[in-house]
Amino acid sequence: MDTIAAIATPPGFGGIGVIRVSGPAVPEIAVQLLGKLPKPRMAERIWLRVDQALLDEGIALFFPKPRSFTGEDVLELQCHGSPVVLDQVLNALSRLGVRLARPGEFSERAFLNGKLDLVQAEAIADLIESSTETAARLAANSLQGAFSRQINALVEDLTQLRVQVEGALDFPEEEIDFLDGVVREALADWIHALRALLAQAHQGYLVREGLHLVIAGPPNAGKSSLLNALSGQDAAIVTEVPGTTRDLLHREMQIDGLPIHLVDTAGLRAAQDPIEREGIRRARDQIARADGLLWVFDGTQTQEPSLENLPEVSASTQILWIRNKIDLLDQLPRRVEREGGVEIALSAREGTGLDLLRAELKRMAGYREPEGGQFLARRRHLDALERALRAAEKGQTLLAKNDPLELAAEELRQAQQALGEITGAVSSDALLGRIFASFCIGK
Repeated sequence: MDTIAAIATPPGFGGIGVIRVSGPAVPEIAVQLLGKLPKPRMAERIWLRVDQALLDEGIALFFPKPRSFTGEDVLELQCHGSPVVLDQVLNALSRLGVRLARPGEFSERAFLNGKLDLVQAEAIADLIESSTETAARLAANSLQGAFSRQINALVEDLTQLRVQVEGALDFPEEEIDFLDGVVREALADWIHALRALLAQAHQGYLVREGLHLVIAGPPNAGKSSLLNALSGQDAAIVTEVPGTTRDLLHREMQIDGLPIHLVDTAGLRAAQDPIEREGIRRARDQIARADGLLWVFDGTQTQEPSLENLPEVSASTQILWIRNKIDLLDQLPRRVEREGGVEIALSAREGTGLDLLRAELKRMAGYREPEGGQFLARRRHLDALERALRAAEKGQTLLAKNDPLELAAEELRQAQQALGEITGAVSSDALLGRIFASFCIGK
């Protein structure tokens, strides 16, 4: 196994720069670089030297295997945070036979050495990349095993079910009575628990990924005013001149921990100006990829809005109609059910009705404020849970129809394998490569 090293602090200048080294050659390298092997888990002031040349003064920490993050011998060097100094230390380590770590290789080694499972490894990256306090809290819960424990409990229960089902294959004369009782009832309870976990995972996925919303509509309807009001920033230029917005404007916000990615777009109309036409093309492209569409229209106009000439809106896109400028009509904000979705009447300029809009966005996403024990989830987690649920439900149907027991047993095996993919109990090199390649270097 190679000994690896990487800078663990962000690029740039700082008071401290941290370099981590992990692998079997750590004790030997520490002696060559520091003149000694530091005492385990005790910070020691050191001088870094190579070939008697002084590199830097700093602090060293030694974590002997297996009680380290990676499960290997680990040396952490805290130097002055100059890129030049850190590069010198890395060059010195390289001359001593240390290889630069790949992105996520420290966490990958921790997983391979049984220090944490795949969900917990992913939680490290999610914690680093958290964009909201809620996401950080849920990532910490995942790192502590909130998600893994539930997966492991489901796997354990399913293992017991599979033992009973496959055991019944050896006693066909007792099969029907046995399955009518304990197994079918236990499988129904197990499926119920899996559905509850899938609902939790969906909430965790929303907190991690957020909702991609596009603000669109005709010119001068108040789209940019709505972006400014929702984001709380004077981000978009607002004028009475139609067609002011010609490019995409992105802003981030959150509603009770739910990240919202807002995109303001050019007003949709038949334009002659080539720059405005390009803005409209980009707007249509964003509409085609949106999770939800906020269609803003001028509430003072008599003509009702329509999306007939907008083929980019897919059947899966959720639409929220925004009747703007109600302040000019002395009307109160309101929520109205209408054909094709929900309408919110508001005034973006005055900020009235925004509370109704925020509440509707949470309903649109199916989002609930996280409770204790909630965790973050990724798309691959949802896919695996959904595959496990489909397999278990198919197995349940086969048992109910008294089809050959081998078929039901195979569906339960498929369900367990899908769950094993989440924690890494069942994994492939390709899957691990994709996951850890997304990590930052030094983790």
